[in-house]
Amino acid sequence: MNGYLNESNFMMVEEGFSTRDLLENVLVELCQAVRSDQQAFFVADLGDIVKKHLRFLKALPRVKPYFPVKCNGSEGVIRLLAELGAGFACTNKAEISRVQNIGVPADKIFYSSPCKQVANIKYAASHGVRLMAFDNEVELSKVARSHPHARMLLGIAADSSPSAHPSMMFGTTLESCRHLLEAAKEQAVEVVGVSFHLGSGSLEPQAFAQSLATAQLAFEMGTELGYQMHLLDIGGGFPGTEDTRARFEEIAAGINAALDLYFPDGCGVEIVARPGRYYVTSAFTFAASITAMAEVPVDQPGPEEDSGSKKNLVYHLSDGIYGTFSCLLFDSPCPRPQLHKKPSPGHPWHSSSLQGPPGHAEDGIAEGLELPELQVGDWLIFEDMGAYSIATSSPLGERPQPQITYAMSRLAWKTIQLFQGKPPQSEDDRESVCAPLSCGWEMAESLCVTPVFASTGII
Repeated sequence: MNGYLNESNFMMVEEGFSTRDLLENVLVELCQAVRSDQQAFFVADLGDIVKKHLRFLKALPRVKPYFPVKCNGSEGVIRLLAELGAGFACTNKAEISRVQNIGVPADKIFYSSPCKQVANIKYAASHGVRLMAFDNEVELSKVARSHPHARMLLGIAADSSPSAHPSMMFGTTLESCRHLLEAAKEQAVEVVGVSFHLGSGSLEPQAFAQSLATAQLAFEMGTELGYQMHLLDIGGGFPGTEDTRARFEEIAAGINAALDLYFPDGCGVEIVARPGRYYVTSAFTFAASITAMAEVPVDQPGPEEDSGSKKNLVYHLSDGIYGTFSCLLFDSPCPRPQLHKKPSPGHPWHSSSLQGPPGHAEDGIAEGLELPELQVGDWLIFEDMGAYSIATSSPLGERPQPQITYAMSRLAWKTIQLFQGKPPQSEDDRESVCAPLSCGWEMAESLCVTPVFASTGII
């Protein structure tokens, strides 16, 4: 074991005990406390992340995952992924510090932000973080002045289509690559490879192949200028749930085919990726309580609609878009809420909207929902809430961070030990690696992976 994660960092649960069971236990305790200021909270199934990791290694055997901390910077996630050998992509000083504070070495950290503050560059330099990205001369000059030992990846534009994700505003064009590489040469900055990021929902085979073709040309330019080009970052954008147009394995098959064409095995190029949503979305379930409610007038009911029974209700929750639901700002759809209490049969359902705590009219979470009439103090459950929902600081200084209860099945914990090379204590332990690992959901196909993967630093 690497020592990043131990049994004190999570709650051990037995097989058959689901995330929802654990959430119900927490809610029972809260309701018994009879508190008027009941805070929202998360339940996180770490076994789900273990399963995702094994699935990633099986589908993309040539690619080393570097988790983007901005997607979910919770300590349990960082400790688990560090234990599994993953690296980390950080965008600022705070994220670098958070990862290094649990003992992750500097050579497992990629300072991936294309736009960096000089103070953060100097912090990275003083803490041994060398791998960075750049896509313009301004960034190049900042790094040349502040971090002479940096090793840089040239960020290239992944796609210029109108439907591209907003994150793709970064990256230089192929026409500008040679100029930037020459400028790096003049300033004695070491360039070691290329980086691109297609963005969530944009991993189409054609777009990915085109980005790899561009990366190959940039590699050739760098080699001609005398750089030792050996590292390719293919970014992120992998789906975190199964209800997407293309399954992860289908996307991975397209990536493998394109890599074999442009960067075949044995070419001397190491390949990394930055899967974020993929790892954490389905692992986190969120619970928020209703703190206030209001009825608004119904717009001109139809002739067959009883205006006396049909209502238009607004519910204020204990968290909003300035906190956990900030994920909605990252183009994440709001998961449909589940009711903690089963509605009484025959009770009418009403047009309902969800908002954050009172005081911010623009704090809208969801609207157009059909829900039974709820009461202040009732709880709503939201699944698939692991991505871009864990704030790095208390939102607006108003509310404390929602607490996170981490859980892992005993089988998942044994699998981690086996994955790290600890011999199984019995034949049952050895065979159980192919069994379901998470305490929340199962997959039909086997996820057996030979535990020989030993992720090394990319520096």
